[in-house]
Amino acid sequence: MNREEGIKRVYGGPHLVILGAGASIASALRDPEVNGKPLPSMNNLIEIVGFAELVEGISGDNGSSNFELVYSKRHELDPGSASLRQMEEKIEAYFNSLRLPPTPTIYDYLVLSLRRKDLIATFNWDPFLYDACHRHHDFTDLPRIAYLHGNVRIGYCAEDHTKGLNGTNCSKCDLPFIPTRLLYPVLQKDYTSDPFLRSEWNAFSKFLKHAKLVTIFGYGAPDSDVEAVDIMSKAWGSPNERNLDQIEVIDIVSEDEIRNRWDRFIHTHHYDYTDNYFQSRLAMFPRRTFEAYMHQFLPASIEEAFQEPNPIPTEFDTLGQLREWFTALIEAETTSEFEDK
Repeated sequence: MNREEGIKRVYGGPHLVILGAGASIASALRDPEVNGKPLPSMNNLIEIVGFAELVEGISGDNGSSNFELVYSKRHELDPGSASLRQMEEKIEAYFNSLRLPPTPTIYDYLVLSLRRKDLIATFNWDPFLYDACHRHHDFTDLPRIAYLHGNVRIGYCAEDHTKGLNGTNCSKCDLPFIPTRLLYPVLQKDYTSDPFLRSEWNAFSKFLKHAKLVTIFGYGAPDSDVEAVDIMSKAWGSPNERNLDQIEVIDIVSEDEIRNRWDRFIHTHHYDYTDNYFQSRLAMFPRRTFEAYMHQFLPASIEEAFQEPNPIPTEFDTLGQLREWFTALIEAETTSEFEDK
């Protein structure tokens, strides 16, 4: 199947993308935050956000300065500590201040490379995913989003079970959205008591149960998030039952480590690994990731089992140029002769 045929062949089928901090770090390294602010990881968050004085005398296992371990240790000793709330306030202020540059970023590529049938589930507090969706929402249909640890841009209406931009009002009751509480790294996370998080995790788990294609981008399944991985594993089920499903991992750690980390999800050889977003399915078959994968198993003819990639160029000067490149794909989605879109 050549590139043009691949663009015009439009089916349904869900693609799930799971984002961790590595995705935002990769985006910020390629296209720096508008004010040059670094994107913290748990290993340098204390230093970057600037609250070393609040954790003085506290260390995690083996004297680690990893924020997950330090925060969990303080929470274990005194869950009502004023210093915990001060840390949280500093984190919220820092992440709230982050801004995407005006030029295309990996997040712009990502949201335009998926469709409404797809879901992005993010563990990240930063606003990059929301902001990328916001600046393209009037251009085409975009994937749904689940914020698994809360997000600095997102508010929630418990009365109507709706979410939206912090600082705006619920479209149903017109009351202000309440900011979502960020889920901080304690060793025993609670995904059920908060109504917003419970709703997001329910949506994510249902989607994961039926997803055929899953991309894990920069999420390392840390030891402090054992409960999250257990919930995911329960929704996914036994790898032996997912013999037609594919896991893709985008990460900078070694392939051996990736294979070991996600072993409970991978059926035999049904996984792909890359350390570069632009070598992933999302970049090689944008808006046709599921179609390209299924053509390997259900080709209309043996020749169509092999589909020519449609790689997106890695450099655009403006968002308008990026959008223009996607026009042919989007037009094919509205005019496709195939019934299942």
